[in-house]
Amino acid sequence: MATEIYKIEKINLVDGTELEIVPLKIKYLREFMTTFDAIRVTKNDQEAILVLSECVRVCMKQYHPSISKTIEDIEENLDLPTVYKILNVAAGIKVDKKSEEPVKDQATNSGPTWETLDLANLESEVFLLGIWKDYDELETSMSMPELMATLSSKRELDYEEKKFLAAIQGVDLDANSKSSDGKQRGQQEWEDLKARVFSGGKARDGNDILALQGPAAEKAGFGIGMGLDYDDLRDPSIMKN
Repeated sequence: MATEIYKIEKINLVDGTELEIVPLKIKYLREFMTTFDAIRVTKNDQEAILVLSECVRVCMKQYHPSISKTIEDIEENLDLPTVYKILNVAAGIKVDKKSEEPVKDQATNSGPTWETLDLANLESEVFLLGIWKDYDELETSMSMPELMATLSSKRELDYEEKKFLAAIQGVDLDANSKSSDGKQRGQQEWEDLKARVFSGGKARDGNDILALQGPAAEKAGFGIGMGLDYDDLRDPSIMKN
């Protein structure tokens, strides 16, 4: 899967035409991976190479649409080493012509698949930036490396904003020590800070039942004002001291 460092390569068609190859945009990567799934039932190298050639035909929809109509277009315009080079850059599928390992095994062991990647969740997080009008536009404009780089930057900016807001309250989110429940202390202190804010100062920390109100209650689906209530039994005279 194309989640590695962004690559740009040059290839040449049989007639000498030079093409620039980059990781596939997500729109085409989806179709690529659907086509690639057929390699799991292939019985020999010839069948596996046929599936990979079909995958390259999908790639040509982005790189050179005029040779993306049939598998014959691929066979007439690209030699096998070039096919393997395209697979590597386009989608991180690595096949070595000189290897004695079956083509099927090489291709399927190349890295993560859709099953190990929560693409919908990643896209929804990036989509919140508000740059794209819909998910189709996002998938047409971004490759997986671009999506992951954008997501990394977004998370870093979100954390810097959290750190600034927490610092105003005297909380250091960069603390490396862990709390008793195994969480990074900085993250735990952030959750505790939010609990105190949303409860109007009544909650001691993120585990206090009083933290389950407002936005926190809505997220959890229950809480104060949403099926839960409480009586304040504390002695007012003690609270004044």
